[in-house]
Amino acid sequence: MIQFDNVHKRFGPKRVLQGVNLEIAKGSSMVIIGGSGTGKSVMLKSVLGLITPDSGTITVDGQNATQGDRDAFLARFGMLFQGGALFDSMTVWQNVAFRLLRGSLKRPKEEAREIAIEKLRRVGLTPDVADLYPSELSGGMQKRVGLARAIAAEPEIIFFDEPTTGLDPIMSGVINDLIREIVVEMGATAMTITHDMSSVRAIADNVAMLHGGVIQWTGPVSQMDASGDPYLTQFISGSAEGPIEAVR
Repeated sequence: MIQFDNVHKRFGPKRVLQGVNLEIAKGSSMVIIGGSGTGKSVMLKSVLGLITPDSGTITVDGQNATQGDRDAFLARFGMLFQGGALFDSMTVWQNVAFRLLRGSLKRPKEEAREIAIEKLRRVGLTPDVADLYPSELSGGMQKRVGLARAIAAEPEIIFFDEPTTGLDPIMSGVINDLIREIVVEMGATAMTITHDMSSVRAIADNVAMLHGGVIQWTGPVSQMDASGDPYLTQFISGSAEGPIEAVR
């Protein structure tokens, strides 16, 4: 579904992606791990066409990510943002139905509200939450609303950007389980970037380790612990000793 072919990207003198090659199979869940500043978000933004690679190609279901009808292309995606990214001035249901109230996916207002309430139920929130504002919700509830928004338009591909950031371990587990259930139910292709190894184990079918601008290791999550790759082993263990230099 998504393929990176020798993708390079630099920002001024900083070379971020230096020949990324990666395939994400249709209907699978790929989790990309790596240290801060290694280019995980750049990879995600490049798929969406928000960043244009300096060289190499990215294709989505065979289509070049930087060409074609942008509205139709982006309509295939859903996204759960790291900080929730809910609109403070909109009610919960309006946040969830954001894409259904405008653009090519526009639905009648009442239909959009019904869909929003249905998606809120799917993530474990009751209909009475629909008319509240984000500021009236806990962090965990806001994350659930963000997840409901990500799936509201029934996307083929869903991106999860650090889905458990700022949540306690129990709520992180709840969100991880919800993400896994929903991705499997929808048959969607998922791409997640995270530092949280519990998320990796809960969400991933496959894992890719990004370091030094390239994919150092990729394979099934079941093979991660016995990979033998020094970069992956150090990252999993959180050790200060290894080929990844800790910034002091």
